[in-house]
Amino acid sequence: MAVGEFPFPQMHPVPGFSLGVASAGIKRPGRRDVVVMAAAEGATVAGVFTTNAFCAAPVTVCKERLAKGAPRYFVTNTGNANACTGASGLANARKVCAEVARLLNCDENLVLPFSTGVIGEPLPVDKILPVLPDAVAALAEDQWENAGHGIMTTDTRPKGATAAFTFEGETIVVSGISKGSGMIKPNMATMLGYVATNAKVSQPVLQALLREATDLSFNRITVDGDTSTNDSGVLIATGKTALPEITEAAGDYYQKLRAAVIEVHEQLARAIVADGEGATKFVTIEVSGAAKKAEATQVAYAVAHSPLIKTALFASDPNWGRIVAAIGYAGVDGLDADKVRVHLGDALIVENGGRADSYTEQQGQAVMNQAEITIRIDLGRGQEADRVWTTDFSHDYVTINADYRS
Repeated sequence: MAVGEFPFPQMHPVPGFSLGVASAGIKRPGRRDVVVMAAAEGATVAGVFTTNAFCAAPVTVCKERLAKGAPRYFVTNTGNANACTGASGLANARKVCAEVARLLNCDENLVLPFSTGVIGEPLPVDKILPVLPDAVAALAEDQWENAGHGIMTTDTRPKGATAAFTFEGETIVVSGISKGSGMIKPNMATMLGYVATNAKVSQPVLQALLREATDLSFNRITVDGDTSTNDSGVLIATGKTALPEITEAAGDYYQKLRAAVIEVHEQLARAIVADGEGATKFVTIEVSGAAKKAEATQVAYAVAHSPLIKTALFASDPNWGRIVAAIGYAGVDGLDADKVRVHLGDALIVENGGRADSYTEQQGQAVMNQAEITIRIDLGRGQEADRVWTTDFSHDYVTINADYRS
């Protein structure tokens, strides 16, 4: 089940970046579940990763190799997270990378591994290694949609986003794919995300840009409040353009690239929420009037994570008391309830410490019947604001996760 229309777009190929897909049958026979990606020599790479203490083996390997230099190749498997697998998990992640390196005739430290799927089970290397030649042979710049399918787990549809702009006669493109449907509350990036551009960007600037884009997108989504063990996001700049290298976060060229990178990340983040496990509603929570941005974020997540609110959303029940209760327990010091104003869609439901005189149940019901809903909260104590995207909780969420390993 998914909300709205998020068709896979016609992607702009990124010069110097190719993707190839194969089927290892890790979880189901015939399913596309192994993806290899390759960036041109001289590319720069930035990465962000989960803050979960039980981070998966591939995350550990990625961090080590990014710290050493400039990787160019990326290998992903679905159906198995290779998380909480100890020393053997690290060895298996490196074994997969070594085989990719052999096939591509490169140093294995140039290969980054990514995994997603069931936690705590050994990585089925015996299934992955034999199909890596197929993925390498399939490498091409036009395989974005195939790769989007290849990184899916409980997703119901592939997720892609693309943007392009012209600067001084040169076309710069930004394209990316991501996966994510459940265990969604990133503290770094998305569950898995790969975004590439043909711009030439120094690694420090690229890393800072990725962190900013992540904070405005994947760090502002939640389906169930669970942070994965495998969250990883990378931004690759292939440098395949005649334009000069961007070495500082300034100037018209950088600002255009920044806008395109953020746009792609936000589109991918919204697509993840709309495809949340069992989701029937796409919900935007906007909090303004905060004294500090952190408290706006705090309130937004309190509302987004409330099981009572999420189940009311699924039932299309305008039970606004659950919203104010979550605002009240969000932990904002000195919050004056009399100054808080809450809108459900365009309907003002709360002001002056109680239900707005103008509010009617019919207004609330009309909003809750919609598939896309906005909850606006004004704390009445400052100028800071923030926004979070989330979903409802349906019967299907429980079913999907109860049956996940079957």
